Amino acid sequence: MFAGMKIYTRTGDDGTTGLFGGARVAKADPRVEAYGTVDEANTILGLARAAGVNGALDESLARIQAELFTLGAELACAPGKEDKLGLERVEDSHIEQLEAEIDALEAGLEPLKNFILPGGCMSAAFLHQARCVCRRAERRVLEAREHAPVRGQVVRYLNRLSDLLFVQARAANHQAGQVDVPWAPRSKTGGA
Repeated sequence: MFAGMKIYTRTGDDGTTGLFGGARVAKADPRVEAYGTVDEANTILGLARAAGVNGALDESLARIQAELFTLGAELACAPGKEDKLGLERVEDSHIEQLEAEIDALEAGLEPLKNFILPGGCMSAAFLHQARCVCRRAERRVLEAREHAPVRGQVVRYLNRLSDLLFVQARAANHQAGQVDVPWAPRSKTGGA
């Protein structure tokens, strides 16, 4: 928190929260659910980093955490007040960077022939979890967009980020000497 600010304000005791720009909304508002889910994904990236990832992957995750914080701040704004944040928002260039990272990481991995089960080393397991939460954040943002404008870059960023997190999980396993476990569905056998 900022110097001199208390962690509690008591203003949310009535079930509302303040958006940047002054508007108060219910804590169950789709916009609050959206930025809360982005925050949850960001927290899991912190767990993945704490579990141990190599230098380049850690640098990427640190940058993504900062970008998610900015994206969450934009979602926490009252519609129409986003420019008053004074922050560089997530733009197409950020999405292109995620795509470039996906391409670079995939070049060093065996092509997938099957679906794989989430897991492996601890950092990969957390990255798989972050991927799932990122997909949920994307759905929450789309729901929030039904009630108030949300820029397309926000949705595209989360969509591409979930793809990157999947590839990063595979890369973390590869770096740890873990093999991705293919999904082996059981075939239906006669009689029940």
